[in-house]
Amino acid sequence: MKFLKFLISKVFLKQVGIALGVLIVIIFIAMRWLSYSTNQGDFKTVPDLSKLSFDEAKAKLAENDLNYMLQDTSNYNPDYPAFSVIEQSPVAGEKVKENRKIYLKINPSKYREITIPYVIQITKRTAESTLNAVGFSVEKVTYKDNIGKDMVLGIQYKGKPIKPGQTLPKTSKVELILGNGKRPGGSSNDENEE
Repeated sequence: MKFLKFLISKVFLKQVGIALGVLIVIIFIAMRWLSYSTNQGDFKTVPDLSKLSFDEAKAKLAENDLNYMLQDTSNYNPDYPAFSVIEQSPVAGEKVKENRKIYLKINPSKYREITIPYVIQITKRTAESTLNAVGFSVEKVTYKDNIGKDMVLGIQYKGKPIKPGQTLPKTSKVELILGNGKRPGGSSNDENEE
């Protein structure tokens, strides 16, 4: 009974009123401070940086009060100039806060180098599949006298012999030297092309 009287007494109600008033003032001040410190409602539009050089992209971001962060370079894309922005996050047109970091991927200057797999003394079909799987393509096939028909005897790149283990840029076109099924020194020494 005494407790109920205390809950409805002027002293208790006065203390609750003061506590609520202080709490409302603290919440109001906190909301104002958060609104000021986070630039509430103040957004910047992310510019389109696609195909711009890295220096041009940096300047454009600085003009818009935005920062940048470089990410690992992606694979070479021949549709974009070397060392230009190939990908950005957030994307162009998105609304972000001032000083937000825009993540950039830059196009390398060329395709990355890939090791030529060992395709000597295997069939043409297997060699082509293996080369295609790592990113090369067979542009030309030349035959020479050898008892192993359609057996890979060697590889050439731009007319020069290359060996497995060497590196070439991805998407390079190579030439396969294959056996034609004839014994060396047989009736025909001419090379046939396919």
